[in-house]
Amino acid sequence: MPDEEQSRTTSYTTLAPGQDFRQELEIKRSRFITVLRRASDEDGARALVSDLRKEFHDARHHCSAFILGPDRTVQRSSDDGEPSGTAGIPMLEALLKRETRPGVTDLSDVSAVVVRYFGGILLGAGGLVRAYSESVSSALEAAPLVQRRRLRVCAVRVPHAAAGRLDNDLRASGFAMAETNYEEQETVLRLAIQDIPEELASARDRVAALTAGAAKLSPEGTEWIDVPSM
Repeated sequence: MPDEEQSRTTSYTTLAPGQDFRQELEIKRSRFITVLRRASDEDGARALVSDLRKEFHDARHHCSAFILGPDRTVQRSSDDGEPSGTAGIPMLEALLKRETRPGVTDLSDVSAVVVRYFGGILLGAGGLVRAYSESVSSALEAAPLVQRRRLRVCAVRVPHAAAGRLDNDLRASGFAMAETNYEEQETVLRLAIQDIPEELASARDRVAALTAGAAKLSPEGTEWIDVPSM
């Protein structure tokens, strides 16, 4: 996968961190169990297939699709024994065409697997395409999403006793927060802002106001940070 720091885009949408998201549909007696997992690389995306083959070892098909990277440069799919083109590609298209905001299709870092238990009624090629596409689309409609943005991270060093209140105040001011570092003598809060001079100046002014000038803002590198999806 290309280096995320060199990505052409500055934001995309992905699944909220946490457990896999699951949803099941029954279509003409066949069970279609969709599982979505956030994945940052191909090994992580393929691990979902391996995990579900073990869990649903008696199922006939474990079809899959995933898209990775801020620019969605990695795209893979598998029909896993279904007629060619009736499962993996429709699943991939459902991921690619999912609108995260009106007119915006930027979903990435998502692995999807649909486990199928055959119900005895043949669906035909067209029916399979619709079933696999609908399974992924309906799961995505219900799954929790977040926006992931490339932001400039800035450090603020404060005494341990002041860290909690300042963190709350910064969040209340609308700043996204990166990982906090706890050192022996002080706490290093890390806030994330748009990588433009105006935002940096505004953040410096806000930190100065909240700490009566006691704390300084130190710009660091850029990182991909989860922020609430719009």
